[in-house]
Amino acid sequence: MALNTSDADAAVVARGVVKRYGDVEALAGVDLTVPTGTVLALLGPNGAGKTTMVKVLTTLITPDAGEVRVAGVDVLAEPQEVRRRIGVSGQYAAVDEYLTGFENLDMIGRLYHLGRRRAKERARELLEVFRLTDAADRPSKTYSGGMRRRLDLAGAIVAAPPVLFLDEPTTGLDPRSRLDMWDLLRDLVREGTTLLLTTQYLEEADTLADDIVVIDHGRAIAHGTADQLKSQVGGDRVEVEVADHAQVGAARAVLARAAGGEVGDDGGRRLTVPVAGGATAMVEIVRALDDAGVQLLDVGLRRPTLDDVFLTLTGASS
Repeated sequence: MALNTSDADAAVVARGVVKRYGDVEALAGVDLTVPTGTVLALLGPNGAGKTTMVKVLTTLITPDAGEVRVAGVDVLAEPQEVRRRIGVSGQYAAVDEYLTGFENLDMIGRLYHLGRRRAKERARELLEVFRLTDAADRPSKTYSGGMRRRLDLAGAIVAAPPVLFLDEPTTGLDPRSRLDMWDLLRDLVREGTTLLLTTQYLEEADTLADDIVVIDHGRAIAHGTADQLKSQVGGDRVEVEVADHAQVGAARAVLARAAGGEVGDDGGRRLTVPVAGGATAMVEIVRALDDAGVQLLDVGLRRPTLDDVFLTLTGASS
């Protein structure tokens, strides 16, 4: 692969990646660059091509066209060498439920040829890091979903790979477990790991990623930071719920005048309008509605969601 200047120090480089399954083009010429020591999030709805891209990058499937380099190694020419340099955690925790947490990690260490002593040491280290020490000698089938996910991530980094791929790492986790996972991932990146993760959650990408690529129907349709993507759907929005349906028309007129933007609605009493002034704009809107005699049940300021981003970028809900 002929690397340009921006690719030279990148941990992951993909150019023109295509993957077809019959008449379905799962990937349609995707380009990616992940600088060493950074986090890239692949954001997109189910079926967008995120998992297919991860499988290409991790040597699990061969692309029909394109060039890919991971950790300085050509994925197509030297897949075995790539596997030595990466860690992978899929959508579902890949742990042996009949082995204990310690046994799972010890087994992985031996598969990586760490040696018997070092494999055991590494297993104990990671059980402590991932707060699983108290459950180390319990069969993993007794673990909660969050514990199994942490154990799976621990397994992905047993050999301290420089590049880590995580496919929807927090799907199905409760809010507390998701926050814990984010903390663990931040620690790994601070220690120098390059991370590529797929997610359906804009909040997750916003929290963890230095850069985001949005994929839909196998194509990269947007690229930037979370704030840059949000700005494409109008930044902050004020959302109000009118107490009396008969006042929806009056409220719509007030919002249009006060914010100067297109007013959206849910077909009921809830109206939304993009604003540029954040909390200040919300206060002004509430005052204007009060002056017009419009009574509210609820009012709030919110940032765009993943649905908002996809409505703007693709014209359809995710």
